Amino acid sequence: MNREFPQAAIFGVGAIILHRGRVLLARRAHAPMRGKWTLPGGAVELGETSREAIIREVHEETGLSVHPVALVEIVDRIDRRGSRIRFHYVIADFLCFVDGGIAQANSDASAIEWLRPAQWRSGALNLDAVTLRVIEKAWSIARDIQRKGKR
Repeated sequence: MNREFPQAAIFGVGAIILHRGRVLLARRAHAPMRGKWTLPGGAVELGETSREAIIREVHEETGLSVHPVALVEIVDRIDRRGSRIRFHYVIADFLCFVDGGIAQANSDASAIEWLRPAQWRSGALNLDAVTLRVIEKAWSIARDIQRKGKR
């Protein structure tokens, strides 16, 4: 199926990767959102579960091994060109923790960056509202997980 001007929506995954009080963001190397900072992720392949896809996509884009711990939100990314739909992704965003690997930009990411909350909240990277909302939600879920683990 064509990703640009598709006949149906494409199901994808995104990773909110938290590690040592930081989140990992990727600068997209290709359309849609080329040059924008966002979450690592991509399309789910036929026969692949969403959890398998997030593990694969993160490894391909960042070199990291992760394990997804919670579904944070499902978002729609629709890019319209006049009366046509240029891109339409339905994305399951997962909170992920790092298991290993060395972070480096690969595949669809032209750069990656570990950011502390003040950095992603500052607006310097011009993150869109959906990405910010999902990061904040994942941050809150991770804090709850940590609190429960300390009991």
